Amino acid sequence: MDLTRLMAERYSVRKYSEKPVEEAHLQAILEAGRLAPTAKNLQPQRIYVLESPEALAKIRALVPSAFNAPVVLVFCGTPEACWVNPFTGHPSDETDVTIVATHMMLKAAELGLGTCYVCWMDNPKVHQAFSLPAGERVHCVMPLGHPAEDSIPSPRHTERRPLAETVTRL
Repeated sequence: MDLTRLMAERYSVRKYSEKPVEEAHLQAILEAGRLAPTAKNLQPQRIYVLESPEALAKIRALVPSAFNAPVVLVFCGTPEACWVNPFTGHPSDETDVTIVATHMMLKAAELGLGTCYVCWMDNPKVHQAFSLPAGERVHCVMPLGHPAEDSIPSPRHTERRPLAETVTRL
């Protein structure tokens, strides 16, 4: 499948089967994240793979949008390890983590797996629950697994604004 078709057909999966994620697929997805570009190639991302019953129970209690996936990835950034824009003082870790997560999301789709980019959570509670290092910030979580047979895209999945509304050429 070409990339444009993959991007068009990929959707946020909100219902997963109980089938485990194959280790080779998980490694390929993690590698796709490792290959993602980051500002000045500083790679401030830290990814936690939640797959034990205890870790999954903990994240599901904190993030209802984990959708009972068999794997949940927690994406963190380390502000002290990233590039900081000298004009704004804004650290790049959140942008870098988002790029990494996008690469991993697309690789999962290529492999026939589903994901959902989730930011709706109490980030400090997730940080505390997993005793993450003090210098890291939780940015998002991503449920990962095989879509359930009756999983369907959101009715709004194909709604897109025309380019004329989102792009300005100067």
